[in-house]
Amino acid sequence: MDPAPATPRWNLERPYLTGRFHQEAKVAAAAQGAGSKPYSLDSFSRGGGGGGAESVIGSYAVSVQELLVIDDLLSALVGIEGRYISIKRVRGKEGYVVFQIDSSMDLALQELTRRIFPLCEDFVLVYHFVESRSHFKSGLVNHALAAALRAFLLDYQAMVAQLEHQFRLGRLSVQGLWFFCQRMMSSLNALAVLVEKAISNNTSGSATLNLLQSQAKAMAGDSAVRSLLEKMTECASAAYLRMLERWVYEGVIDDPYGEFFIAENKSLQKESLTQDYDAKYWQQRYSLKDGIPSFLTNVAATILTTGKYLNVMRECEYTVQVPLSESSKLMGFGSNHQYLECIKSAYDFASGELLTLMKDKYDLIGKLRSLKRYLLLDQGDFLVHFMDIAREELTKKPEEISVEKLQSLVDIALRSTAAASDPSHEDLTCCVERSSLLKKLSTLKDLDCAYPSDKLVAADVDHPMPLSVTGLETFCLSYKVQWPLSLVISRKALTKYQLIFRLLFHCKHGFRSVKILGTPVLRSSILCRSMLKFVNSLLHYLTFEVLEPNWHLMHDRLQTARSIDEVIQIHDFFLQKCLKECLLLLPELLVKIEKLKALCLQYATSIQLLIPSIDVAKPENTSKSRMPRSKIKETKNRGQQLKLASENVVMSESILKFEAEFNSELQSLIPTLSNSSQAEPYLTHLGQCILGVGVDQ
Repeated sequence: MDPAPATPRWNLERPYLTGRFHQEAKVAAAAQGAGSKPYSLDSFSRGGGGGGAESVIGSYAVSVQELLVIDDLLSALVGIEGRYISIKRVRGKEGYVVFQIDSSMDLALQELTRRIFPLCEDFVLVYHFVESRSHFKSGLVNHALAAALRAFLLDYQAMVAQLEHQFRLGRLSVQGLWFFCQRMMSSLNALAVLVEKAISNNTSGSATLNLLQSQAKAMAGDSAVRSLLEKMTECASAAYLRMLERWVYEGVIDDPYGEFFIAENKSLQKESLTQDYDAKYWQQRYSLKDGIPSFLTNVAATILTTGKYLNVMRECEYTVQVPLSESSKLMGFGSNHQYLECIKSAYDFASGELLTLMKDKYDLIGKLRSLKRYLLLDQGDFLVHFMDIAREELTKKPEEISVEKLQSLVDIALRSTAAASDPSHEDLTCCVERSSLLKKLSTLKDLDCAYPSDKLVAADVDHPMPLSVTGLETFCLSYKVQWPLSLVISRKALTKYQLIFRLLFHCKHGFRSVKILGTPVLRSSILCRSMLKFVNSLLHYLTFEVLEPNWHLMHDRLQTARSIDEVIQIHDFFLQKCLKECLLLLPELLVKIEKLKALCLQYATSIQLLIPSIDVAKPENTSKSRMPRSKIKETKNRGQQLKLASENVVMSESILKFEAEFNSELQSLIPTLSNSSQAEPYLTHLGQCILGVGVDQ
């Protein structure tokens, strides 16, 4: 926010523009006439300097005293000292003065005169507020209030002029003056109380509006004063209403003096949504400040959201024309609550327009479906083809993998399968993570894991993976997301998709490895079938018990969503529920599942090392009659190798060791699932899928 312009010097140097010229000029004249004798406004009065007997009002007759005091009172009513009425400033209080009268005056006249002094003091205080709060730095609300008070004071000064006219005609007494001032007494006193609180608290913007409203409510018993304060509130709120109108109808903050209750953080850019996991753009680019006007407290969140939606559309260079009419003008914060209807209508329009823009022009549902197709492995043929052509590259260490080569293989797999018909397939990219799935989970502090993240790290250290980590464990797909879809598919949401993808991809890799590298050597065939059943059941649970039903539930809810915030909430709930039911938020169970998968991979790798003659790439459905002679001979040799392997003691012991460890880990899942299934009912389905029995057994 730009600083407020400075008050021009001429407004301070020319006393005739300040309303205090009569005091300043008098002090200057007194100082010149008195030589070196110091004078001050506190001690100076027209009746105090001469010391002559003629200046003492008590030396005159009572009838003359009344005429003299009326003349002074008419000046005092507009803040000017008279010959026998002096003004004394109150030290330490801005704008406060006290009127004093010559003590030699008739006591009855003194009593009547002092009754009028509060009106004079209230005028000076209100006039001081008008002058001091007309500066730029005071803000638009104070400017508007000062202008309304100035208009009121013009009526007050007109009353004083009429009283002076009556005095010149000889028709005004002190008692009559007191009577005619009654109409202004309560009104000006209420305004003086108002500005006294405003000055002492240095209010501006919404604080001034809140003060006006509270003062109006406090005057419920005086309808005239209450009406006056409500009129002041209406005038002061006009500038605030214009700021509010620009925000809810254009999405623009027009707040030169920092009075509006919505703040903009320009350092937060929309690009952070696709780059930063903890991006706060949507939550903090525009936010509520302290000091919300009391009459807008209940709709402040709606106002904030309305402008945010309009800003998104403007960032998309989408022309938004809010339908304006006389009924949509924010005329005031009256008791009819018309302004609330205007705000609700603006919110409904902005929300509907943005949702239509996201769904129609930017194809939000199609992008989410594309994420499901690739990152949730709904496009099966693409993945199978990719794993076949990228096997050699994925078996390398992560630091040795060429991401560019993997990307070209991903593109080949996309063009060679049914995915080529997907218009969003070009947005799919790949990456290689530098840490395992468990370590990645431990770095994300906001996933609301049921166990401390240090357990994940410890479990990852103890993970039975003697072989070095390869690209098969660290490979991941990513997705290019453009504004404004990044509001829904942010970096955080995409990271959650990637966590699920890595779990599914590793399961697919484990299933294919056991199926291709498994062999019917002795008990190996039994173990192989058990491992295949475990991995296949796990994939079935993840796909058909978790992802599919939750996806369809999210899809149905998105059809009835009425705002982007609701869309974001539904999408985030879907991802959080999938993460939880995929066990990614349950470290104790996830560690056991990861250990079982690791055993399957170790088994397949060990069998391949123990029987190096097994042809991994042999076609499974080729008939023996059509094989070439070299192939038939190779098959016979392999059969002989298998026969020898079946008689090998080391081979048998290795298989028995794998079988015992695998079965032990599998059975240990039963009590773990049983203990957790009461709190998490979906674990019952997991137990039935993996173990084939209910967890209560």
